[in-house]
Amino acid sequence: MTDWMTAFTPSPSWLFLIIAAISLIESLAVVGLVVPGVILITAAASLAGHHDLAIFALLIAAFIGAVIGDGLSFLFGYYQRHRIPHIRPFRSHPEWLDRGVNFFERYGVLSVLIGRFVGPVRPIIPLVAGMLHMRPATFLWSNLGSALLWAPVYVLPGYLLGSTWQQLFDLPSGSQRWLVLLAALVVSLIIVFSLLRSQLTRQGRGYRLLAGLARRHPRLRRLWLALRTTRPEAELPLASLALFLISLAALSGWTLWVLNQDGPLAMDQQLQALLLNLPLIPLAQVAEWLAKAGDTFGVLALTAPWAVWLAYRRAYAVLLHMAAALGGIALANTLFKQIAGRVRPDIPDYLSGSFSYPSAHTSTAVVLYGLTAAFVADRLPPRHRAPAYWLAILICIPMALSRLVIDVHWLSDLVGGALLGLVACALVRLSYHSFARQNPPPAPWKTLSLASIALLVGRILWLPHA
Repeated sequence: MTDWMTAFTPSPSWLFLIIAAISLIESLAVVGLVVPGVILITAAASLAGHHDLAIFALLIAAFIGAVIGDGLSFLFGYYQRHRIPHIRPFRSHPEWLDRGVNFFERYGVLSVLIGRFVGPVRPIIPLVAGMLHMRPATFLWSNLGSALLWAPVYVLPGYLLGSTWQQLFDLPSGSQRWLVLLAALVVSLIIVFSLLRSQLTRQGRGYRLLAGLARRHPRLRRLWLALRTTRPEAELPLASLALFLISLAALSGWTLWVLNQDGPLAMDQQLQALLLNLPLIPLAQVAEWLAKAGDTFGVLALTAPWAVWLAYRRAYAVLLHMAAALGGIALANTLFKQIAGRVRPDIPDYLSGSFSYPSAHTSTAVVLYGLTAAFVADRLPPRHRAPAYWLAILICIPMALSRLVIDVHWLSDLVGGALLGLVACALVRLSYHSFARQNPPPAPWKTLSLASIALLVGRILWLPHA
């Protein structure tokens, strides 16, 4: 396999040009919708990682290509705004432009910054920004900022895959089946959760089926109405109820399995052996930063500006539910750790006396970012809610995996922490539906986000581990 890759790998200079070209094409209006840019750039970055090409140069190449691609799309929209609706494919698919216009009107200047990460509108937003005559200087800094974030997100995973390709052929005995099982489990949970969310909303078939059953059976009808008494205008939180039941059952079964084992699970030891064979030193510092960002001081730094603002706006329902969620998950982690009494793989000084199961960083991240996504989604129409949840998932996954990189948790600890966090999220959402009478007020999120980031950076740089 390695010989085959070597034989068909272009020269380093060509690889830089190929990555830049893929980034450019993937960002072009319309073309980016049909070109599988993610697959192509991952493959090219994997080849580059396999041959240890300079990662900084690759990131620069991807950055330049992305900036040029969005820039060309913007210029085309800026100078041909009247012709674009009448040319193919927009003449046949006017909804593509409508989707981009709606996204741009909703997020304004930030649409260019975040639109690069939202698949359906990614190649359309720069074109729409030009058509609506966004100021070129404003577009330029948004374009540069989004490309600066986009390049590492798209290039680094492929590069890491290529640089560790050889080690992946030398997996410890039995690791393959656990990795396949883990991947299948993650994919299955994502599919099941997505189906539940779509089926248990007002437009879903599952919702209509349950509503029909409630109309025909008096006892079910009383239960149905009881769940809707305080907020009749809101959706019945069937998704939250289903999430609570499923995650509680999964947490119970998983915890029993962990407690019945003599030490770590087989997959824990095999995955740890796999990680020890991978060159993870560059990620160790990032993992340490995430460890500080996810501990008590880090969570306080992130939430303090928002808590002050919620108190100022008298949004007590959101404030109290978030506070109860974070306090409750801290207490639950303490109790679970004492009950399990599981020893960590490695015990640094700041974790002396602390047990392993479940991962408090993972459960806290799921609660903090999961509930934040849910409260944000409350203010969005149903078709725009998915990105908020996906962003929360993309934040929680690195937070959890960092615990493996610094070797203070087993994989099964992360699973237990995630399930515990989901239970807490579901309980809080059910309670919020019952007691809250209005959605959170619109927030000055840019100011609050900058304040949170500033406090978090200060915490990481100057405070020790909590």
